[in-house]
Amino acid sequence: MFCRARASQIRRFRALDGPRHAPYPVVPMQNVNLIPGLSAIAANYDGIICDVWGVLHNGVIGYEAAAVALARFKAEGKAVVLLTNAPRPAADVATIIKRFGIEAESYDAIVTSGDVCRTLLSREPKKKAFHLGPSRDLGLFEGLDLTLVDEEEAEYVVVTGLFDDDTETAEDYRSMLTRFAFRGLTLYCANPDVVVERGHRLVYCAGALAQLYDELGGKVVTVGKPYKPVYDAALETLATVAGGAVPIRRVLAIGDALPTDVKGAWGQGIDVLMVTAGIHAADFGDPDRPDLGLLAKRLAVEGLTIQAAIPRLAW
Repeated sequence: MFCRARASQIRRFRALDGPRHAPYPVVPMQNVNLIPGLSAIAANYDGIICDVWGVLHNGVIGYEAAAVALARFKAEGKAVVLLTNAPRPAADVATIIKRFGIEAESYDAIVTSGDVCRTLLSREPKKKAFHLGPSRDLGLFEGLDLTLVDEEEAEYVVVTGLFDDDTETAEDYRSMLTRFAFRGLTLYCANPDVVVERGHRLVYCAGALAQLYDELGGKVVTVGKPYKPVYDAALETLATVAGGAVPIRRVLAIGDALPTDVKGAWGQGIDVLMVTAGIHAADFGDPDRPDLGLLAKRLAVEGLTIQAAIPRLAW
């Protein structure tokens, strides 16, 4: 069931702020430039904003070549910021990716949707929150002035994922979400991803629950890619690392997911290097030799353009 899900099926949520480009334009099919490694275009950029899940690991194994590529870029005196829709603080993500062999030499800083969500939650006047998600995400709430309560006491909902994403789908939560919507509770989604790759299958994420809640008429506040606030945070962090603002034309975003990584960076006027053997691997033929015609057609349908494509990130 999971493997039949596709990120392209994501409905478009109400963004916290709109894209800089006009939304969903008609884009002619482009001639996609397939490059063998980051080194082919690295000289054109001074900073990288790189996705984590799907580019640096797949939830089961880490990609050493990708870590080396970022380290080589960084070794040239350039800045690398990892940007992830993980609903956790950056320090937790650093610990996780270290287990996949992604060492600090490969990046300068990490920006997470969880950290941006924490900022929003710190401004929430109501104090009783229901956490919808696994216990591994409880670090999101540490140090915040709120109380986690049962469903009946909740004044708002924070979703970080499914309780058991190995066996459940969003439909398992329809009754609960219907009750929340009937009560008019706001749902904060700390991870807009609908599905992610775990090994060789796809599992559902918080975005799938937010999508269903939106369909039920509930109010959703979505934090992370592809929305502007998380890119503002990433660009500010990149500027701090680089010792000054990096012009947008000198920033490269690297990611594998069209609805989040590609759409988000493109929407902020940032060049995109798309990793095709990630979440969309089955859509473009052989993962190691993607069908560029299929990719170009898909980009045109989505109304997006990219600077280049690469099967898997390497130098």
